[in-house]
Amino acid sequence: MAPTAATPSPSAVSLGVRLGYAVGSFCTANFSTIPGLLLLFYMTNVLAVPAALAGVVLFLPKAWDLIANTLVGRWSDRTVSRWGPRRPWLLAGAVVLPVSFALMFAGPPLTGAPAAVYVGLTFLAAATGYALYEVPYKAMPAEMTTDYHERTSLLQWRMVLIAISIAMSGILAPAIAGGTAGGYRTMGVVFGLVLLASMLASFFGTARAPFTGQQKSEGTLREQLAAARTSRPFMWLLGLSSAQTLGVGVMLAGSPYFAAYIIGDTGATTTLFAALVGPMLVTMPLWVWLARRLDKRGAMILSGTMFAGGGLLLLATPALGALYAHLCVMVVGIGYAGLQLLQYSMLADVIAHDGVVSGERRGGVFTGLWTAVENAVAALGATIYGWVLSAGGFLSSDPDHPVTQPESAHLAVMIGVTAVPALITLAGVLMTFRYDLTAARLAEAMAHARPERSGTEWSDSERSGSERSGA
Repeated sequence: MAPTAATPSPSAVSLGVRLGYAVGSFCTANFSTIPGLLLLFYMTNVLAVPAALAGVVLFLPKAWDLIANTLVGRWSDRTVSRWGPRRPWLLAGAVVLPVSFALMFAGPPLTGAPAAVYVGLTFLAAATGYALYEVPYKAMPAEMTTDYHERTSLLQWRMVLIAISIAMSGILAPAIAGGTAGGYRTMGVVFGLVLLASMLASFFGTARAPFTGQQKSEGTLREQLAAARTSRPFMWLLGLSSAQTLGVGVMLAGSPYFAAYIIGDTGATTTLFAALVGPMLVTMPLWVWLARRLDKRGAMILSGTMFAGGGLLLLATPALGALYAHLCVMVVGIGYAGLQLLQYSMLADVIAHDGVVSGERRGGVFTGLWTAVENAVAALGATIYGWVLSAGGFLSSDPDHPVTQPESAHLAVMIGVTAVPALITLAGVLMTFRYDLTAARLAEAMAHARPERSGTEWSDSERSGSERSGA
C-alpha cells in the first residue's frame, strides 16, 4: 500500500482495490485447505506412512511458524518502502511458496519413515513461504479503512473468493490427485501455479490501496509481543478463533476418510466440498447484514452454533444415507461462511483498536502471532484426527496393497469427523461471549485518541524517508 499521501476518505475502499486484495485469497485458501484435506491421506494411503507418524509430521513444521510468523510480522511493521510496509513481503512469499508446495507432492520413490521426512522438510519450506506472504497480507485490511462495518464489507469480497478457491482445492485437487503418486505430483504443480498467479495478482492489485494505519513502529519485538498479549480483545479473539480453526482442521482432515469409509464412495469428497462451499458463495451478504444487526459477536455465536450443530447431525449418516450427509454439510457450510468472514473482520478491528490506543503500527506483530497460532492449530487438527484413527486401529496402506479396516476404525472415522470438531467449535462459541470489542467501544477509543496519533497522515520526515527508500 503506497504511503505517499493521506487517505482522502478513510471509510471507502474502491472496488478495484477490494478485488485486488481479495484475489490473494486463492493463496490463503488453497494452501490452508489442500494440506489439511489431502496431506494426511497422501501419506497414509499413498506413501504408506503410519497414521500416528503422519499426524506428527504435519504438526512439527508448525513449531517453526511460531518463530517465522512473529519475525515476519515485526519486519513488515518496520518496513519503509515506496510500496508501503506490507506489499514487498507479498512478493517475497511468491518466490518461495509455489515451488516448495509443488515439491511437497513430488512423490519421490520413498515410503514409510523416509517419505515422512521428505514431506516434513518440504512442508517446512512451504510454511516459511506462506509466512512471508500471509502475515503482512492479513494486516492490510486494518490499514485500508477506519470504519468498523466497512471492514466487514471489504472482507466480504475476500470470503467470496475464498469460497471459490476452497471449491477449487476441495473439488479439483482430489480429482487431479486421483489416489496415485503421479496424480498427486500433477496436482502439486497445477496448484503451485495457482498460488503463484494469485500472489502476484494481489501484489499488483493493491498498489493503489489506501493507507490509514500508524506510521511508526517502536519498541523491541519482545515488547511488542508483550503488548499483544496484554490486549484483552486480541487474546479472546485468538482463543475463540483457534477453537474454530481446530474444529475445521479436524473436519477437513477427516473428510476423505468419511467419504471413503462411511459414505462408501471416495468421489464423495468432491460433492461434500461442493456442499460446504456452495453456501459460502451465496450467504456472505446475509452474514454482513447479521454482523450489523447482531454486532459481530452475536453473528459469530450464531455461525459457530450452526457449524457445530451441522457436524453433530452428521452422526446419523449411516442410517440416513449420503443425501442426508450432504444436507448436513450445507448447514456446516453456512456456519463456516460466517466464521471465516467474522473472525478476520474482528481481527482487523483489534489491530485498528490497538493502533488508536498505542499510536504505533503493530499490525504485523498481531497478524504474525495470529497466523502462527492459526497454522499450528490447523495442523494440530490433522494430528488429532490421525491420533483418533490410530486409537481406532486404522491400518495404513498403499494403492497396491489395500487392506480391510476393522469396525473400530470405521467408528473412529465417524467420531473424528463429527463429534470431535463439533465439541471443539462449541468451546469457541463459549469463548465468544467474553469478546467485548464492539462498534461502540471502538468508536469511543477513536473519539478519545489524540489527533497526532490517528495515523491518517504522514509527517514530512516520514514521507521524505519513504520516498527516498526502495522496496
